[in-house]
Amino acid sequence: MGGPPTGPVVLPANQPADRFYAGGARIAEFRGPTGSPAGGDHVPEDWVGSATTLFGEDAVGLTVLPGGTTLTDAVAADPVAWLGPERAAARGADVGLLVKLLDAGERLPVHAHPDVPFAARHLGLAHGKTEAWVALTAAPVHLGFRRDVGAAELRRWVDEQDTAAVLEAMHVLDLEPGDAVLVPAGLPHAIGAGAFVVELQEPTDLSILVEWAGFAIDGAAAGHLGLGFDAALAAVDRRGRSATQIAALRGARVVDSGDLLPAAAPFFRVERWRGSGEWDAGFAVAVVVGGAGALVQPGGTRTEVRRGSTVLVPWSAGALRLEAAPGAALEVLRCRPPAVG
Repeated sequence: MGGPPTGPVVLPANQPADRFYAGGARIAEFRGPTGSPAGGDHVPEDWVGSATTLFGEDAVGLTVLPGGTTLTDAVAADPVAWLGPERAAARGADVGLLVKLLDAGERLPVHAHPDVPFAARHLGLAHGKTEAWVALTAAPVHLGFRRDVGAAELRRWVDEQDTAAVLEAMHVLDLEPGDAVLVPAGLPHAIGAGAFVVELQEPTDLSILVEWAGFAIDGAAAGHLGLGFDAALAAVDRRGRSATQIAALRGARVVDSGDLLPAAAPFFRVERWRGSGEWDAGFAVAVVVGGAGALVQPGGTRTEVRRGSTVLVPWSAGALRLEAAPGAALEVLRCRPPAVG
């Protein structure tokens, strides 16, 4: 893609290969016969509209646009066209968002992500990794501790890889299709086997592993962001939470439309749209989770979409009309960076 963007861009799959946990079949089914060319059973993540690389990598994870330019380079060349004048003036070429399709072919290891102050202090980064899930299937997730956990106890669990003790200390939240759940930075969590989610997060790949036994990763070497566990585990929220507090992280259910997670506003925004509607101009990543229809630009140019489509929407596309196809139960998740100001 050369020059400034002229409209929405329908994206192919972008699945980093040989991840340390299994998955990928649900992404292939969701996208359809021609949408997910990745092979193997360890391609559980599709990085959608990504200007973020895997931790420690130079290019893996970046979205490549038609014509061969990465999204990172395209936004750097024309941040106003992509992000709009307000965001470009305030944040430069910082897209401010990473969206993934995540298919947990097995339970993920327990881990946590640093918050903004920790990432700034220890890694020199502008973003931590608060994240959120919009569930497309039912599955359990481990989320937060049921009691206060001491620093020495947590370190012992990590050193001994005492998975049973870690999981016993955590809440289990049963996700249902349509649920939206906020996962604040620092909160230990593990998505359960069978989960297929649209994941929004701050645009980093920062994970601190509490557990790795049985997974294809050397957690002792790779689980602490190069900081050592003495420093890295300080980012883990060891506070005990009640079941009510954990349940409150589920901000929306399947019946809800509009803003699904108002509490996530400092980090990102996610809206559920059903049927037709009007979108204001702005950078977004759209994931079509049901039905079929089109995104229609002010001049009438149409971008056809269907279940499994992922679409990059630049600010320069203008105000769009989301138009459902006749008889189609169109459902779209519109994912956006935080508002400026």
